[in-house]
Amino acid sequence: MVCVDETSKQLVIETQTPIPAKPGQPQRTDYEYNGHGTANLFTMFAPLESWRHGKVTDRRTTPDYAPLLKETSDTHFPPATNIVPAQDNLKTHKFSSLYEAFPAQ
Repeated sequence: MVCVDETSKQLVIETQTPIPAKPGQPQRTDYEYNGHGTANLFTMFAPLESWRHGKVTDRRTTPDYAPLLKETSDTHFPPATNIVPAQDNLKTHKFSSLYEAFPAQ
């Protein structure tokens, strides 16, 4: 069993240099920042195998998701004859995404 999930994270850049920590006072950081786009983080976790793996992509679309499943089966679990993915109901989480991304065999 392999659990698959994803999240998007905003990438930010500090606009001010943080004030370093001093004895008795933590580092101080200004709340202002510049947005620098977003990134998607895919996480795969096989709890029975004590295994986890993450992958960062620009988006979370079917063309990003299908290669992740292929990588999981071909690279991380090549001897497995059957992988049961446990995933939420995001629209890209469907087995037909494999047919959209790869030729049928």
